Amino acid sequence: MANTPQAKKRIRRNGRRTEINRARVSRIRTYVKQVEAAIESGDKATALAAISKVQPELARGVSKGVLHKNTAARKFSRLSRRIAALA
Repeated sequence: MANTPQAKKRIRRNGRRTEINRARVSRIRTYVKQVEAAIESGDKATALAAISKVQPELARGVSKGVLHKNTAARKFSRLSRRIAALA
């Protein structure tokens, strides 16, 4: 177990950051699911509106360090490709 004051502080801080990061990833997943639902329904206008919300969330996840840059790019690319195929 942690003995030094700094180690105890890191444990407290890690707990808080974990909650924040989990919430951030959960929010990203929610937005991605909204896009996928719009794609499944075949509604291109709704899908385009939803993907415009996903892109900044993915970028924010990358900048905050909860997602790898290539992971976010891959997710966005695949969603964009599926929306383009609706035409």
